[in-house]
Amino acid sequence: MMKPKALVLHAPGSNRDPDVCTALSLAGADPEIVHLNLLRAKERRWEDYSILVLPGGFSYADALGAGRLLALDLASYFADEVSAFVGAGKPVIGICNGFQALVKSGILSGGTGKIARRETLTHNERGRFECRWVRLAPVSKTCLWTKGLTRDLFCPVAHGEGRFVVDSDATLAELRDKDRIAFVYARADGSPAGGGYPDNPNGSIADIAGICNEAGNVLGLMPHPENNVIPGRQVRTLPGASVSGGLELFRGGVLYAAGE
Repeated sequence: MMKPKALVLHAPGSNRDPDVCTALSLAGADPEIVHLNLLRAKERRWEDYSILVLPGGFSYADALGAGRLLALDLASYFADEVSAFVGAGKPVIGICNGFQALVKSGILSGGTGKIARRETLTHNERGRFECRWVRLAPVSKTCLWTKGLTRDLFCPVAHGEGRFVVDSDATLAELRDKDRIAFVYARADGSPAGGGYPDNPNGSIADIAGICNEAGNVLGLMPHPENNVIPGRQVRTLPGASVSGGLELFRGGVLYAAGE
């Protein structure tokens, strides 16, 4: 398999770039951390990459809100490039801060700030930063990142603004009808979290931990699958539970980008 090139987007304050590169390399990709300024100066070209990753961290120190300034970059400076990347069906994944940027830029809703957003990510229900391990149940059969998963994932969260909310019951129903709910939080035994803390660490509606776009090539999620990918004893699991680390998720995206 020819290794697909992955663009790991770096903004000031991003800090999970190396973790994502490890996951992508183990999954068979050729990742490169690329600063926004290199793309703005045309020293790197979007079209040279087959995968786009928006890693976690605190881009622009979360000024004006988590992921908001990175979202403005994407919607203002790179709207055409991002639209072309997504429109070509290439795999895109945003993790934690990257998820926040994907939502607030409008990319996950089918545009780059050109349409009204009906969902967002806001402060955790308990009003504090949450850092804990969670179980994720894959839901979407449309999302190219999740449809090949056969087991729940086990990975950590680390966020203060991860509560997924929508503007109405109709929007939630539409997310379900269009198969856009990618992951939900689950209890240790695999049953739905039911909004219960700490299995649902932030109070997200319907236990939603991640969503995808309608086409299924763009995924955003709050937990960090890249922080549980090392094979062998270093992969953390739940005792007696059928769960996996995050490597299977990244393999799905890489295999798709490689045309397999």
